[in-house]
Amino acid sequence: MPNRFSIPLLLAVLFAWLGAAPAAHAQWETKQINGRDYVCVDGMKKFYGFESVKRSGNQCVLHKPVMVKDPKTGETVDKGVVVELQNGSQDCLMNGVKFVFSYQVEENGGRLWMSRIDLTKLVDPVLRPNYIPDAGNFKTVIIDPGHGGKDPGATNGLGTEATYNLDVGSRLKGMLTTAGYRVLMTRESDRYLTLQERVQIANGVNENAIFISIHHNSGGSSARGIETFTLSPIGVAHYGRGLNASDFEMRTGNSHDSGNVALATAVHGSLLTILKDKDSGKSYTLDRGIKRARFSVLTGVKHPAILVECGFMTHEYEARLIASEAYRNTVAKAIQLAVVRYSKAVSKSPAANP
Repeated sequence: MPNRFSIPLLLAVLFAWLGAAPAAHAQWETKQINGRDYVCVDGMKKFYGFESVKRSGNQCVLHKPVMVKDPKTGETVDKGVVVELQNGSQDCLMNGVKFVFSYQVEENGGRLWMSRIDLTKLVDPVLRPNYIPDAGNFKTVIIDPGHGGKDPGATNGLGTEATYNLDVGSRLKGMLTTAGYRVLMTRESDRYLTLQERVQIANGVNENAIFISIHHNSGGSSARGIETFTLSPIGVAHYGRGLNASDFEMRTGNSHDSGNVALATAVHGSLLTILKDKDSGKSYTLDRGIKRARFSVLTGVKHPAILVECGFMTHEYEARLIASEAYRNTVAKAIQLAVVRYSKAVSKSPAANP
C-alpha cells in the first residue's frame, strides 16, 4: 500500500501523472439519486487509469501506483495516489488531504456513486489541473490580509487576527517577489477596507492572476486546524447551511471553479506538509479540509481565488503558535511554495488524446 499521507506527492504526483489524457472511450454510468445527477465511482478506474478500486464495508479505496526511487535508500517504492471515499459521507481523502464534497457519496444497486458536481468541480480539477482553461501563465499574485483598522478580526490575549494576517501577507509578498512574481496587496498597513473594496482592488488587475485571502480562525476553545475555502459552484450551498435561491445564481468567481479548487489543493496540502516537526513528523495542526463557501471576496473576484484560515486564535495551543514569528514565516513559506507548484501544474499542456 502506498504512503497515503505523503502530501507533497499529492501536489507533485497528482499534478503530474494524472495530467495525462483520460483513457480512450471511457464512459461514465450515470443516474439520478435524490433528484441529483450521480456518476458511478467504478468509472473512475478506467477514466483516470486507477489500477484498483477496493471496497470494504462502507469504505472505497482507489489506487494508482507510481514507482519512485527513494533518494535516501535507493530503493524503488510505491508513492502512488490514493483516493478514499465512504458511503454516506461528504469527506474524501486524496493522499491524506481532506476534501469536503458538496453531497455525500451514495450506495445504490450495491455500488458507490458520487455526485456529478463533485466529480466535475472538485475531483477532476485536482486530478487533471493542466486541463483547466485560462489558469496558467500568470505572474501576478494578489494577497488579501483580512480585516484591519477598525476591524481587528479575532482577538486573544496575545494579539489580533488583523495584525497576524498582515504579517503573514507581508512575508509572503517578499518570498513571492524573490521568486519572480508581481505581488499586489489589498492593504499594506493597519487600515480598514470593505469587502467590496478588496474585490475592486483585485479586479483592477487585468492580466492573469490569482487571489489569496489570509485569515486566522475563531471558534470554540477546542476548535483547531487549517481549513481552506473556495467559492461554492452554482447550485451548491455555503458550507454548513442549506440551499438558498441565490445559490443558483452565477457569480463572477464561478468562472474559475476548477482553478479555485486546484489552487486550494496546492495551498492546503503545502501547509499540512510543512507544519510538522522535522524530527518526529508530528503535525502542529489538524486538517479541517478544503470546503465551499460564498464569502464576498470569493464571489466577486474575477481571478482564481481562495480564502485560507491559518489556525485558530481561540485555541490555547494554536494561539501561541500563531503568535510565534517562526510559525507565521513557515505559513508564508508554505503558501509561496504552493503558488510555484500550482503555477507549474496548470501551465502544462494536456497530453494528446490516444
